[in-house]
Amino acid sequence: MTDNARARKLADRIQVVVAETLDRRIKDPRLGFVTITDARVTGDLREATVFYTVYGDDEERAASAAALESAKGVLRSEVGKQVGVRFTPTLAFVPDALPDNARTIEDLLDKARAKDAAVREVSTGATYAGGADPYRKPEDEDDEAEAAEEAGAAEGSVENEGPASA
Repeated sequence: MTDNARARKLADRIQVVVAETLDRRIKDPRLGFVTITDARVTGDLREATVFYTVYGDDEERAASAAALESAKGVLRSEVGKQVGVRFTPTLAFVPDALPDNARTIEDLLDKARAKDAAVREVSTGATYAGGADPYRKPEDEDDEAEAAEEAGAAEGSVENEGPASA
């Protein structure tokens, strides 16, 4: 088994080689605007999963997936030439779910913005039920001093009220 750092370096190199090869050597008309987003290699360096996105509709995505599958051999041989490892990993192409996840998050954020705007609209012109500051505060320093004296007097009277000894 190899360490994860070596697998990560190999995955990064495979990502670059596949992207450059798709750009320069593969001339398949079915291949649309493909972006290689990530590559991952297993710990034994035998299999590589390459994640990609395609700009376009479902038909263009399906055509690009077919083009990648047909170009898999050329891409693997190019990876083998440029990477220089003993065993060239097999390539598996997987559509990346990142754009779908980003679209879902954007939809959720739009809903939250709409709800915030509705709450802001309802609260416009509203007043507090009691007052602006819900916490009690002494009105001036004299009231504070009187409250402290009363608290001290109450404590002192409790101490003096014990059972009388004879």
